[in-house]
Amino acid sequence: MSMTGKEPMILTAQRGRVALRMTCVPMGRDLAVTLCGGDAHIGAVAVSQPRPSHEAGGAVSATTSVIALLGHKEDDLARTLAGRFAARLDAVVSVACGIHLDAIRAVELKDVLEMAEELTGEAISRITAP
Repeated sequence: MSMTGKEPMILTAQRGRVALRMTCVPMGRDLAVTLCGGDAHIGAVAVSQPRPSHEAGGAVSATTSVIALLGHKEDDLARTLAGRFAARLDAVVSVACGIHLDAIRAVELKDVLEMAEELTGEAISRITAP
């Protein structure tokens, strides 16, 4: 899959006070993604490289490396999204995440995770559309 020639894409989602913004920037056949919300910052960055799956069937999987800044908790989210993008697009993908809401509640954290997955699915669908 080549993303060459595709324009950057911005997707947004909101539930209550939780608003997320995902930006996808094609870089040749690779992709740079940012996901931010609330007091935006860089909390963690993941880079994922596609590879053949260890499971039978020849599917594409991904190997991911993550750097998380001290005190930030976006590393699992960055890892998950980068791996999903890389495996589905068969491309190297970086994901930088930074989401901060003061006194975030458990239900809001759940919303962040769900909306991030929804935005990722939408981005993949748009990127892979003819």
